[in-house]
Amino acid sequence: MPKNAALSYPIQEPVRPGGRQSPLVSKDPHRLNDLDLDSWKDYPEILTDSLWIMPERDSTGVHSAEYHGNFIPQIPHQMMLRYTRENDVVLDPFLGMGTTMLEGLRLGRHVIGVELQESVCHATRSIIQKAANPHGVSSHILCADSCGPQARELVAARLEELKRDRAQLIVLHPPYHDIIHFSKLENDLSNAQDLSRFLHMFGDVVANFASLLESRRYLVLVIGDKYADGEWVPLGSRTMDVVIKNGFTLKSWVIKNMSGNRAKRNLDNLWRYRALRGGFYIFKHEHVLVFRKDR
Repeated sequence: MPKNAALSYPIQEPVRPGGRQSPLVSKDPHRLNDLDLDSWKDYPEILTDSLWIMPERDSTGVHSAEYHGNFIPQIPHQMMLRYTRENDVVLDPFLGMGTTMLEGLRLGRHVIGVELQESVCHATRSIIQKAANPHGVSSHILCADSCGPQARELVAARLEELKRDRAQLIVLHPPYHDIIHFSKLENDLSNAQDLSRFLHMFGDVVANFASLLESRRYLVLVIGDKYADGEWVPLGSRTMDVVIKNGFTLKSWVIKNMSGNRAKRNLDNLWRYRALRGGFYIFKHEHVLVFRKDR
């Protein structure tokens, strides 16, 4: 498949999430989701607290944890149920191995994903081709740099193919600066030479796609903090400021536990020793920041 090619599937009529047979609550195009609030007790699977304790990742379907840096499927799953409707469009500028896209297939959301590395694009296409598509939605995988204008043009073209001019949700799961180096590419955020450069590059991504998000709709940022030279580096709050400066309002700040993190698996005693010796606490959480576009 050529570079920048997209996987597309025919669009079918939407089906209610979870297989519920009752009709959709409203045809109001401004409604954020398909939840029937008259029956709000019927949705125990939807989280509303700001602390998420998830001891293990959802491994159903073709989800994989082998790509170091994947986030857990439960995060895009929850965000799509809360902030999108069936047949809406979700944009993921850091697609990776397609976690957001797989959840889009499961829930009946079209997903446009941008990935920098061609090898990862090819691997993700293979995964998506094997995945079930019960709702007949479209999946577009674009190999491009999310910091640059070409990526925006490619996304705009895919939106036009879907007869849309805006997406209804953006999901961002960028590298946590240089904790993991995903490639040797200069324009890879994980290779930013310092924090200032990382935040500048991240800001380019937010600015690049903010105008492609429908007004009053949501952007979700998933990121963790890091240690460097004995100092806690608050990537969560620093990237939060970048998003707010691009015309967004912070609506929620969720803390998700990282109990299944591979980097610390089977190393609990070593990390405990390091913490006692270094005078710090071991962070076992990630930030899930929810913003609304106000302009």
